[in-house]
Formats: sequence, structure tokens, C-alpha cells
Amino acid sequence: MASTNSHHPDLATRIAGIELANPVLVASGTFAYGQEVSRLYDLAVLGGIVSKTITREPRPGNPPPRVMETASGMLNSIGLQNPGIDDFIADYLPLLREAGCPLIVNIAGENAEDFVELAARVGTESGVAGIEVNISCPNVSGGLDFGTQPKLTESVVQAVKRACIAPVMVKLSPNVTDIREIALAAESGGADALSMINTVVGMAIDAKSRRPVLPRGTGGLSGPAIKPVALAAVWRASQAVSIPVVGIGGIMSPTDVVEFLLAGACAVQVGTANFVDPWIAPRIIDGLRDFCSENGVERVESLVGALEPPVNAR
Repeated sequence: MASTNSHHPDLATRIAGIELANPVLVASGTFAYGQEVSRLYDLAVLGGIVSKTITREPRPGNPPPRVMETASGMLNSIGLQNPGIDDFIADYLPLLREAGCPLIVNIAGENAEDFVELAARVGTESGVAGIEVNISCPNVSGGLDFGTQPKLTESVVQAVKRACIAPVMVKLSPNVTDIREIALAAESGGADALSMINTVVGMAIDAKSRRPVLPRGTGGLSGPAIKPVALAAVWRASQAVSIPVVGIGGIMSPTDVVEFLLAGACAVQVGTANFVDPWIAPRIIDGLRDFCSENGVERVESLVGALEPPVNAR
């Protein structure tokens, strides 16, 4: 999958001090813990891996069906199924340490104490480059509480920062009135970076049975359907804060990556596309290299925030 172009642009970038060989990471919840995909290609080609969400105790997840295809996207209601922090550290982290690219561990809690304990434990583990604080999951009870109220966002980020020595990235929800308020609250709490967006609350209904398709009623919408929402969120938030922003939402191609970089993201996470094509991330990386070569871009970092202002900007 290597590019045949003779020009070799610099794809390196960084998130809050985490050095990345390229700006393409794989998103939490869409790559499991890397074991399956590691049999398909060398994970070292990735800019980084964001682990599936880890909680203090094991979670069985929500009852099936958990996933449904929708127009230009996917609804999911997994419910943060995971083995819990103890088994993650014992059974999964050793394998992720061998991936050859930076590992960012995604954590979620039901209260501030959960987040603090998880951050303190994971943040001291070797091989962990950073932590992604998931305050924005719409598929569990209370999953959005910390991500929709600025004061709660600021307080939980402050608590995590006091407990954690690793860089802290906070994952934000689009299910708010103004994402800039939450972004500023996370920054005020000490966040080193932001990732956005998590899934959009959505619903599917079976017309014949007159029931919701997903047992919880609603789920999280992801995929190309939410890309315009994600681009707008990244663009607005990156202008409001001074910390790095990582873009997530409907990224399927190298051009999608460039659009997020222009909007202000310093890196991106590829999510739902991994289900469509397990090789999508390295394909996008190769395509990004070609795009830069063909368009005279020497350093991919030069694209970050380089979007021309709207014609009718006020």
C-alpha cells in the first residue's frame, strides 16, 4: 500500500506532546484492542490507537441488537462493553504496547471517583502515551452528564488532571447547544487536548412492529452522515480554545482528513469506516501522502487551521 510518488511530504504531527508519525488514529470502540486487525497489517503504520473504552468494573453492554445500518451511517448502542480495568491491564495492554505506535487509552466512569481511579492507574502504565476521557457516550445511563454541563466538565477534568501524569484528551459530545462552551470548560479544567465529536443521538423505528429497533430506544449515529456536524464542531471549537483538537466523524478518505485539518484539527480518528474496510486507515494514510505530494504540501501540519474564512463571515 506504499505510495509510488517520489516526493515524501512530512506527515508527522503531535497532540499535546504526543509525537505521531501521521495524523491518522483509529477511534475508540471501532478497533477493539487491535488483536484482530494486527493480523491484517502492521499497526505501526498508524498515527496512533485509541483503545475501546475501559471502566472500573467489567460491563456486559446493552442487549442486542446493538448495531443498525442507516442512511450514510450507523446507529450503535453497545453500552461500553469491556472487561474492566484489571483485565485490561493484565490481558490487553501488553499486546497494545507492542503495536509500534502511540496508545491512548479511553476511560469512562459513572462518577468523578471512577474517572480519577482509572486515570491514576492507566496514566502510570508503561506504553500509555495519553488518556482520552469519555464524557460523551449517549448509550449508557448518565453517559452524557459530564459532557453537557460546563461546570461538571471542568470539575471532572480538573480531578483527572490532578490524578494523572499522562496527557489528557477530553472527548466531547455534539449533543449540546454550543460545543464551544464545553470545549472552554474542558480547557479551563486543564485538558491537554480535545477530541470531537462522539456520536449524535439518533433513533430507528420498525414500522411493522411499531417499536424502536434498538432496545434502549436511541443510539449513537456515526459515519459519513455526521461529518458536516463534526467539521462545524471542530471549526468552532478550535477557534475558541488554544489546546489541540482531534477531529472525529465520518472520515472515509484522505480528502476527509484534509478537510478536518483545514478546519483546525491537528489529527483525526477513523471510526465507523473500520467496519466497512479493515484496511481503511493505512489506505487513508497513503492517500494523504499522495494528496500532499500532488498539492505541494511539504508538511501536513501546515494544513492545520488553514481554512480560508467564509465569504460572508461577520
